[in-house]
Amino acid sequence: MSETSTVTGKPINSPAQVLFASLIGTTIEFFDFYIYATAAVLVFPPLFFPKSDPASATLASLATFAIAFVARPIGSALFGHFGDRVGRKTTLVAALLTMGVSTVTIGLLPTYATIGLAAPLLLAICRFGQGLGLGGEWGGAALLAVENAPPGFKARFGMFPQLGAPLGFIIANGLFLILTQALTLDQFKAWGWRLPFIASTVLVGVGLWVRLKLTETPAFGSAL
Repeated sequence: MSETSTVTGKPINSPAQVLFASLIGTTIEFFDFYIYATAAVLVFPPLFFPKSDPASATLASLATFAIAFVARPIGSALFGHFGDRVGRKTTLVAALLTMGVSTVTIGLLPTYATIGLAAPLLLAICRFGQGLGLGGEWGGAALLAVENAPPGFKARFGMFPQLGAPLGFIIANGLFLILTQALTLDQFKAWGWRLPFIASTVLVGVGLWVRLKLTETPAFGSAL
């Protein structure tokens, strides 16, 4: 069963459900975060910026990567604010959707050769969305784990969201390694780089399925 019940009959989240939900969310978010980092070096400079100056294109691509580090504290404050008012579950779902929509949109964006300066502008907007989503996810997932932890297990439960960063890094770079080995260079630059971004749809779907089955944390419920 995905849920257990208190003595009053009110459903609560099981430990396995809480740990999996907090881990998979941060794993997905960091997977999305890191595939952008990889693509920003490998393919974004010639695809989304003018080719006349390769060095400037690379610097501009890395600048869009840095946008998320500005957005992350904003996302933390924004989702933290609403997390205390509308609930942990709702804001975690919103954070996951923010990251997922931003990431999949990147995988579908037309390039500079197609729409000109609108391409890097849209890329920057999507990157800002990724930063917002990750900023809201990390703190929210830690709250989800700690507030559902049984007595004496708060620190151990709080460890699981932090594992999402290395897991996301391994999955993201492993997928790019497989693609660069399986495809030719031209295929990878033409469409192969888009696959990890579009594949995020599946991962986000799994994360949403898990999170929508959660109930609110006991701490938030008692504060209502």
